[in-house]
Amino acid sequence: MTEHPQTSPERRSMEEKFPRALWIRLVIYIAVGHLFAGFIWLLFELGAQK
Repeated sequence: MTEHPQTSPERRSMEEKFPRALWIRLVIYIAVGHLFAGFIWLLFELGAQK
């Protein structure tokens, strides 16, 4: 069996940062999606009043 060489610090750092960046992007997309949905809902509410 061959042993895997030690991962470099850069690669280890990249592996640790990728999930964090993914979570940050996910939170931003969810927040923006909710703001957009709220804006559309507000347009419908204002349109229904007339």
